[in-house]
Amino acid sequence: MPELRTSVDDETKADGGNQESLSSQARTTTASRDERKYGWASRLRSYLIFDPLIWLYTVVLGPISIPASWFGDRERILHGFARFWTKCIMATIASPVKVTGLDKIDTSKTHVYAVTHASALDIPVLFANLPFQFRIVFKKELLSYPLIGGYLKRSGQVCINQQTPTRSIADIRSAVKSLKAGMPLVIFPEGGRTPDGEIKPFLPGAFYLAIKAQVDIVPIALVGTYELLPMNTYHIKSRPLEMRVGEPISTASYGPREMEQLSARVKKAMEELYYS
Repeated sequence: MPELRTSVDDETKADGGNQESLSSQARTTTASRDERKYGWASRLRSYLIFDPLIWLYTVVLGPISIPASWFGDRERILHGFARFWTKCIMATIASPVKVTGLDKIDTSKTHVYAVTHASALDIPVLFANLPFQFRIVFKKELLSYPLIGGYLKRSGQVCINQQTPTRSIADIRSAVKSLKAGMPLVIFPEGGRTPDGEIKPFLPGAFYLAIKAQVDIVPIALVGTYELLPMNTYHIKSRPLEMRVGEPISTASYGPREMEQLSARVKKAMEELYYS
């Protein structure tokens, strides 16, 4: 049996390697095609129209959202502003999103949504296309960003060190309480954007919250966002996108000691969605 398990594991790793290799070849072909398609006209459209409008939406809606949130449910109102802000962005950049699999998810139940992360525009895609309130696990560094840091703190988003979750005990307790109260959570288990469009290793504590709250994990692959806006550029290359939603993965049989096994299972599901 150990020999059989090793053989199966080796085959799984080989399949994953083949998928990534084929994907890398496809991305090279796409990049070559993009160089011809997204030339100077595309750059001018992005630098002179798309980027300034996104900054305008941010600068106008950000300050307005703060006093507006004083009158009613603050977090619900701020989520509404974020959703409107992202819908404006997605309409501006002319990149329609095809959503598949979400109709099979019981969104009345609380889930942790594990999402691939390849672009700064991943969050607008999520806010514009997930039809319910949710909170995002974010890195502490984002608190230093003007407007964005203030929004993250006021809107109830969750700041946790996923590398070593035990350093964020108070935030973890608050997040677990929020999950148990019915508020879905979005996490980027890679911990940051991929620099090359390939799914990177997950942080060791990525699914600690899901295990503690005993809620299912829903894998989501955002396809095309890397090509839309990769790291270290402001050139937005308009294109059709996909948000592929997978089957929920139960955490019922997992504890903190089995976090590595759960992480591998979720990663495999996300890779199948992303590379298919």
